[in-house]
Amino acid sequence: MGNLNTIDYVVLVAYALLILSVGLWVSRTKKGEQKTAEDYFLAGKTLPWWAIGASLIAANISAEQFIGMSGSGFAIGLAIASYEWMAAITLVVVGKFFLPVFIEKKLYTIPEFIEQRFSTNLKTILAIFWIALYIFVNLTSVLYLGAKALDTVIGGGTGSILIYSIIGLALFAASYSLWGGLAAVAWTDVIQVALLLFGGLVAMYLGLSHVAPDGSVISGFRYLYEVVPEKFSMIVTKGEIITPDGRDAWWDLPGLAVLIGGMWVANLYYWGFNQYIIQRTLAAKSLRESQRGIVFAAFLKLILPLVVVIPGIIAYVMNADPEGNLVRETLDPAFINAEGNISNDNAFPWLISQYVPAGIKGLVLAALAAAIVSSLASMVNSTATIFTMDIYKPYIKPGASETNMVTVGRIVVGASLLIAIFIAPQLGSLGQVFQYIQEYTGLVSPGILGVFLMGLFWKKATNNAAIWGVVLSIPIAMYLKIGPNGWAEGSAVEGLFITLPFMHQMFITCLMTIGIIMLVSYLENKGQEDAKGLRLSKDMFRTEPVFNISATVVMLILAFLYVVFW
Repeated sequence: MGNLNTIDYVVLVAYALLILSVGLWVSRTKKGEQKTAEDYFLAGKTLPWWAIGASLIAANISAEQFIGMSGSGFAIGLAIASYEWMAAITLVVVGKFFLPVFIEKKLYTIPEFIEQRFSTNLKTILAIFWIALYIFVNLTSVLYLGAKALDTVIGGGTGSILIYSIIGLALFAASYSLWGGLAAVAWTDVIQVALLLFGGLVAMYLGLSHVAPDGSVISGFRYLYEVVPEKFSMIVTKGEIITPDGRDAWWDLPGLAVLIGGMWVANLYYWGFNQYIIQRTLAAKSLRESQRGIVFAAFLKLILPLVVVIPGIIAYVMNADPEGNLVRETLDPAFINAEGNISNDNAFPWLISQYVPAGIKGLVLAALAAAIVSSLASMVNSTATIFTMDIYKPYIKPGASETNMVTVGRIVVGASLLIAIFIAPQLGSLGQVFQYIQEYTGLVSPGILGVFLMGLFWKKATNNAAIWGVVLSIPIAMYLKIGPNGWAEGSAVEGLFITLPFMHQMFITCLMTIGIIMLVSYLENKGQEDAKGLRLSKDMFRTEPVFNISATVVMLILAFLYVVFW
């Protein structure tokens, strides 16, 4: 615990008290009133655009980004920023074409849309899937990565405080989100996103100052580009970048598929149909406020690579030889895990522990804690929302009162965090954790995206077709993922499988799912429209000038970035 000074602990405690105070203050109810399900799960539908935009980013940026994407920046370079920059244009698409439908239907949860468009059975299947995904994948990975970061910075990476950090982060997230619901989460997110952006920019600034020969930030950027120009390539070609652990970066980010293929599948699924993200927009005062919030989040997305990717490149250069090659002789032992392999995910914690001074270190660590806790609070709130509205109310207690639903929501928040606390320590070393999460989520997300897109925009899609599509999408994704190396040479299935980067896998899986839905729908209805098909009009998708101008600016900036870093 010697890496932090007293002033660092003071900063951390001040941050914790501020968040807890604000969370409890906005959670209060007037005397004689009781919190309703809308108050708890949708913040009473009172959120303004700037709170929505900030909360979207706070929910998104977690240990996966601070630790995982910095680790991928260390291994791959700026190309991993495609997740952030392409998300900006995805947010514009979601605000323009998805939000009008969701808000018109007055949804609490994304599975509710499936019920209205297809069937209760399919809604229930997807609701159970999302609850399991949030608890066993998202919550556990955020807890583990966050605790690992705290252990590296505070405990020297020995694992001595890993368990305590997991428990502490979970309890802190529960301390205000369990009682206050989405209102407490969203309003504290405004503070947390400001802190995480500021803290991340401070870490980047100090890192660039140390890497530059003359201590200048501009010179630091120039030096990075001169030493490792390949790490500033946004469109990776096969064999161009080999990561420190021996992977071809093309596998992780397969070239132009970033712009025209699988990246769209990952982003549209995440930003358009992910409950703990889209729930903020459903809590807006109005559709206009929701759309302004989502385009504000798009602007914030454009600057996030400075916070989460550049520090990873800085850590790489600081550990490389003068020619930009990473060899064991130049690599800090902190990057070697217990198995003797290079752990890329230590990049951001290492940078903090080595180059950020006392006081400022506490601020950056508070920013990291803010990213972790805000994401945890968002995930548990959305898990509670789906369970209460899609499982408990329709199946367990159809006549549940408002107070009863709020109580159940709070119980689910506590239970979800307890389960995650027990599972998180078992994750162990996963190398590039961000890539791990993306690849395994990618087995199911293409099929779900295909179902939603067809449900939204193709009136002929039937319920049976949607079920067949989502069920068959998983073996299709597995077929594309396992590859020939996953099967014994000479076995009966040798040669039946092909190897593709996971972005290509996702794109092909999504297209095949759409094809299955179209085929089954045609066989079932002989080309007739489904009875539950949506009746959409052009007027529904008209947006105000503020949104249109902002969206145009976002797209122009994005085009400029890709031209500069092609």
